[in-house]
Amino acid sequence: MTSRPFALAPLLLAGLVTAAGAQKIFRSGIDLVHFGVTVLDRKGNFVKGLKPADFEIYEEGRRQHLQYFSSGEDTADLPPLHLGLLFDTSGSMTDDVKLSRSAAIKFLNAATRAADVTLVDFDTEVRVARYGPNDFPRLVERIRSRAPDGMTALYDATGVYLNGADDQDGLKVLVLYTDGGDTSSSMTFSDCLSLLRMSDVTVYAIGFLQHQSTTVRTSQELYLRQMAGTTGGEAFFPLSLDQLDKVYEKILEEMAARYTLGYVSDDLRADGAWRDVEIRLKRPDLKGVKIRVRSGYYGPVKAPSS
Repeated sequence: MTSRPFALAPLLLAGLVTAAGAQKIFRSGIDLVHFGVTVLDRKGNFVKGLKPADFEIYEEGRRQHLQYFSSGEDTADLPPLHLGLLFDTSGSMTDDVKLSRSAAIKFLNAATRAADVTLVDFDTEVRVARYGPNDFPRLVERIRSRAPDGMTALYDATGVYLNGADDQDGLKVLVLYTDGGDTSSSMTFSDCLSLLRMSDVTVYAIGFLQHQSTTVRTSQELYLRQMAGTTGGEAFFPLSLDQLDKVYEKILEEMAARYTLGYVSDDLRADGAWRDVEIRLKRPDLKGVKIRVRSGYYGPVKAPSS
């Protein structure tokens, strides 16, 4: 286990943007650009059992050659899963911290496939620690021990997590527990969205907004939906532990139904520019289904000359 506190400054933000722009990818013999893809039918049910031949990938309008494929059902062939928990311990969470603690621990008990768990708990400060499979009791104690206090550095905490996840190869899922309001971050909401777009992390946001006014709740719900949607994830707003059970069932089912597609881009430029990516389904009988996936990635950046 490693643990350290952070106070995110503008200089670190610039470093995060640079690091995330040269996108990290998992390796299967060669470097790949990869996308996690969720396919939903018209009723919102997950579409399972699709094969590589069912997909097409286009980057900036040019068809790419699919070179890696796996589904959540093929557990033996999946890259390692790195799970992140972003846990709000600010004073505004006083009414909800008991529910959020129970929620996080229940999810950890269910997410048995994770190779490791990175916990980022935050209030005015941001603290991060990574736990291996044998450190689960320490992780649970860490979640239970910190009392809510201070302001909310949600965007900075997201940046700190993404900076650490940049060095991990594999599938990366971040589950965010918060009441949504940021009151002390160095970076802005726009900065945070930019970093999420640069990352290959899928975010599931769990917002505890029931104790806020209607106006505040509406704006915070929009922010959390944008943070999750940018990455191909989803936001949830449970009111009770029973509702959380259903949320976890859906997240775990989605992880099991997810497809991972990888390709080597035919664009060899190292310009760091944004590249639009579209993933399509070829079969006529799949017309009308919904694909949830991030909309592209930032190309590599040429390393500076020594």
